[in-house]
Amino acid sequence: MFEKLRPEAVRDAAKRIAPHVKRTPLIRSGKLSEIAGGDVYLKLENEQLTGSFKLRGALNALGCLTPEQKRAGVVASSAGNHGMGVASAAKTLGIKAKVYVPSTAPQVKKDGIRAMGAELDDSAPDYDAAMVIAIEDGKRTGRPFINPCLGDDLIAGQGTVALEIIEELPGLKSLVVNVGGGGLLGGCASLLRNERPDVRIYGAQSVNTAAMSRSMAAGKIVDIPSVPTLADGLAGVIDADGFDIGKHSLDKIVTLTEDEIAQAIAWLQREHGKRVEGAGACATGAVLFRKIAVEMPCAVVISGGNIDQARWKQALDSQGRV
Repeated sequence: MFEKLRPEAVRDAAKRIAPHVKRTPLIRSGKLSEIAGGDVYLKLENEQLTGSFKLRGALNALGCLTPEQKRAGVVASSAGNHGMGVASAAKTLGIKAKVYVPSTAPQVKKDGIRAMGAELDDSAPDYDAAMVIAIEDGKRTGRPFINPCLGDDLIAGQGTVALEIIEELPGLKSLVVNVGGGGLLGGCASLLRNERPDVRIYGAQSVNTAAMSRSMAAGKIVDIPSVPTLADGLAGVIDADGFDIGKHSLDKIVTLTEDEIAQAIAWLQREHGKRVEGAGACATGAVLFRKIAVEMPCAVVISGGNIDQARWKQALDSQGRV
């Protein structure tokens, strides 16, 4: 799987999606730089047009469909942000879309999907069940299934995050990304492993979404239960392709407790005035709590900012303070 991914595909994706995405800011974090002992930058994908990096992959995946496939419409499964990306991309390209999300998906993400004109089904109990139903729908109706984490075109679109980083920070020495199913990781690594093999790549996820970290530690795919987490965007199991991406991409992966994620959310608001969801804050937390020793200059991807108001306020009011 990973060997098939080429940096040229990332550069082609960047050209294809450029008219429809925002080139997000890359800002230096003074506080994280102090903690790490060198320059640390934040890539603000929470400020992307749909509130997460997922728009990039969705636009490229839908843009690469054949005319016949576009006429048929698409179906997708999502924890929320991919669904918003697909809904937005479908609206932009004039394609019908149906998105399956778990009943527990944040309301802000459900509302966003509906607002962009996609049909929404939130009857599944969890992320993995939503994917099963969506795949079955695609097979039954003949509509292409847009995987939230896999597919060469989708992964190439996600890789444009790393492309923008190295264009602005050519001296990059390490990258920290939030890891769920491996789409963002695979896209960034397909560029960096080929063109910048000197850059170290670190992953971060929550203890409650640790499918990748537990599988990497065991040397085989490990299933995890579906349990509540602030990092809902990283939920779900990984498959063989995702595991392959992890093996070829990661130098190290770490996990954060729910309390650490809440503290990272609060810290990003307090120090940088940024509203960030749990899945988007794990990479920051990995540096903030010194779980990894990064090489400088380092870029940390804040992958999303779509969080329900009540959960966000609860995180801001968490007792822990760093």
